[in-house]
Amino acid sequence: MKRSMVNEILKDSDAFIRSFGYIMPPFAYWTPEELKQHAASDSPMIRDHALGWDITDYGLGKFDEMGLFLFTVRNGTNDNVPKGKGMLYAEKIMISGENQISPMHRHNMKTEDIINRGGGTLVLELFKAKSDGSIDESAEVRVLTDGRERSMGAGDHLKLKPGESVTLETDTWHAFWGEGGRVLIGEVSNVNDDRTDNVFREPIGRFSQIEEDEAPLHLLVSDYDKWLA
Repeated sequence: MKRSMVNEILKDSDAFIRSFGYIMPPFAYWTPEELKQHAASDSPMIRDHALGWDITDYGLGKFDEMGLFLFTVRNGTNDNVPKGKGMLYAEKIMISGENQISPMHRHNMKTEDIINRGGGTLVLELFKAKSDGSIDESAEVRVLTDGRERSMGAGDHLKLKPGESVTLETDTWHAFWGEGGRVLIGEVSNVNDDRTDNVFREPIGRFSQIEEDEAPLHLLVSDYDKWLA
């Protein structure tokens, strides 16, 4: 992806999020230089826990067809899990475009609630994992939707209208996209490490390669290793 495209997505996504009354935290608007200064002084958690802007085309160069906008608002660390205390949770805000696919994947550690916060309908294609973690093409899928247990066939589509949510355990493969317009999505989960916890059905990348054709408006979490080292 070109940096100029990333910058436009950032501005457009921020406006879409604000249209639903969701206000981003102050660090969302720091310039790259401000973020670098804060990460070196009073805010290393932003860098170390990968908080902030995240735009991916899964390395395929077709963002409108296969991509996702994310912003990680808060995130703990797996070091807290054995202790059972500290920040054991994470929160994201995301945008899925109409027919913009987030490809089939599951997680090794993360259980997540995916919430339609507004806009169109969020569609999820669901499969259960076999004992070896691979996709079971025939098994029943059982999920909780706002506390209600639902039973679905393998590959069925679960449609969430604004206000509705689904709980996805680690044994649930899922892909999702917007229907009838863009969707503002909330995610609440246990601690999250996007570098290690995503298992994709196809051999694709989680982060995009950025072509620097202009200066960054804000840094992405995938920029941190390079810009904040």
